[in-house]
Amino acid sequence: QVQLVESGGGSVQSGGSLRLACAIYGFAYSGHCIGWFRQTPGKELEGVAAIDSDGSAYYADAVKGRFTISQDNAKNTLYLQMNNLKPEDTDMYYCAMDQSIYRSAAWWLDYGRKSYWGQGTQVTVSS
Repeated sequence: QVQLVESGGGSVQSGGSLRLACAIYGFAYSGHCIGWFRQTPGKELEGVAAIDSDGSAYYADAVKGRFTISQDNAKNTLYLQMNNLKPEDTDMYYCAMDQSIYRSAAWWLDYGRKSYWGQGTQVTVSS
């Protein structure tokens, strides 16, 4: 059974940094689309960043230049380094993954199947 477990959320002041981690259990991640999403209750889910099957990363405009997505295959873990955080980054952050092959992280974020989701980790940024 595949499980994704996020960690690393917390409360920081504007301009601060956090690193989220998404540990993958029950599946040896390698060359599959995986990414980060965020959502505030009552609002639509927003794709933040993803890595496609070719290893290319894509970032939403709102986080480009501030967030970095990376993976450690040896640890079966996905990361999201978040720098220069802003109050508008406050959200519940989720990682998601699919075992199918996608060649475009941008397309996968918006339209691709996400078969597995983590439980989320809260990020709160105060001004």
